[in-house]
Amino acid sequence: MEQIANFLNGIIWSDALVFLCVAIGLYFTFAMKFMQFRYIREMIRLLLNGKASAKGVSSFQAFTIAISGRVGTGNIIGVATAIAMGGPGAIFWMWAIALLGACSAYMEATLGQIYKTVKDGQFRGGPAYYIEKGLGVKWYAILFCIATILSTALFLPGVQSNSISSSMNNAFDIPVEMTGAVVTLLLGLIVFGGVKRIGKVAEIVVPFMAGAYVLMAVVIVILNIREVPYVFGLIFRSAFDLEPLFGGVFGMAISWGVKRGLYSNEAGQGTAPHAASAAEVSHPAKQGLVQAFSVYIDTIFVCTATALMIIFSNQYHVNNPEGGFIIDHNPGVDATGFTQAAISTHFPAIGHGFVAVALLFFAFTTIMAYYYIAETNLSYLQPKKTNKWWLWTLRIGLLAATFYGSVKSAQLAWTFGDIGVGLMAWLNLIAIFLLRKPALIAFKDYKEQRKQGKDPVFNAKKLGIKNTEVWGDDT
Repeated sequence: MEQIANFLNGIIWSDALVFLCVAIGLYFTFAMKFMQFRYIREMIRLLLNGKASAKGVSSFQAFTIAISGRVGTGNIIGVATAIAMGGPGAIFWMWAIALLGACSAYMEATLGQIYKTVKDGQFRGGPAYYIEKGLGVKWYAILFCIATILSTALFLPGVQSNSISSSMNNAFDIPVEMTGAVVTLLLGLIVFGGVKRIGKVAEIVVPFMAGAYVLMAVVIVILNIREVPYVFGLIFRSAFDLEPLFGGVFGMAISWGVKRGLYSNEAGQGTAPHAASAAEVSHPAKQGLVQAFSVYIDTIFVCTATALMIIFSNQYHVNNPEGGFIIDHNPGVDATGFTQAAISTHFPAIGHGFVAVALLFFAFTTIMAYYYIAETNLSYLQPKKTNKWWLWTLRIGLLAATFYGSVKSAQLAWTFGDIGVGLMAWLNLIAIFLLRKPALIAFKDYKEQRKQGKDPVFNAKKLGIKNTEVWGDDT
């Protein structure tokens, strides 16, 4: 099984996918004239506006559902793995893919809004919907659905639950089976409550968990304030192969930076549009801009917080691609324990426990988001009404995968997770590039209405965009 998984992972995560992520991000950046920098204030303004409705959640709730999917194990263990495999320079490439990915996140979220529909009394949308309605290619939409259901219901939950159980075992000696059972039970109580309950839980938990974690990082930065120039210098030198100590991992820095950056922020992967489509907004570009900002929260704030804590404390090692280590500051500890060891260096009494609790919140809310995504794609495959038996099968399958992931090897869990992320990214990045015109038209229309002092309202027919059921054109 492990050999098959590694073989598939090697094919999916070839250099071609790294190139595709960067190339599409660059294209959208120039097409929207560096929107990710010019519209940060507008992103924050939109984030705090908007209300929920009977059919949809508020912009903030949709944002927190998306953030709960973005902010997870990738922000703690994913960052540590990137450093272990690619050196400190991998962090720079995580930042780079986030800055480019913000535009990809805008595109996919806006497309999700444009082509969303109403089913079972609530907004539904995502890549499958915009692939069918925008591209008119049904088989491609079905292929994305199948890949996404397999990934979010079976492959990815195991990565999150494994991180929870292993960190709880390291910090509190709690058996992984016990942690897995409790997490699965709590998750069941939420997923059986539907998207509204997921939105309410995410709205409360996500700001709290991200805020507490970043606050801890700020305290550690203040304690090491004199080291900040050195750490950032090390990251930049390593990123461009200018640091002799890490000269052997330049290619690995780029590869692992992009790989773990995409896993963490999910920009262009096709997961966030599901939550973005559920928002009640007057113009698709509004939610597109909000989702672009969520990439910054994930990578620029939370991932950077983890990286700084690890590098400040020197609690890491860097693997040599040819075997052994290039540097070994932290002998006997694998990447999953870097962050716990780093915080424990500064706060010995609470370090391991704090990371374990943070991972519990991060990973748990990520699995919640995975369930919502899987349910949305199951809904797409059943156009008239979602069959309750299939819905129950999905829920039980995800809960089983969550428990199984908590007790299996971390390496296999991450490999399956990477396969899932890569499959969705390939399918979605190609789709949003082919569908770039409607999203770019929406962005231009939003800018023009804002310049006129209006609260932008979307008129699909006026803009010549067809098959927009919710926006008044179902032709």
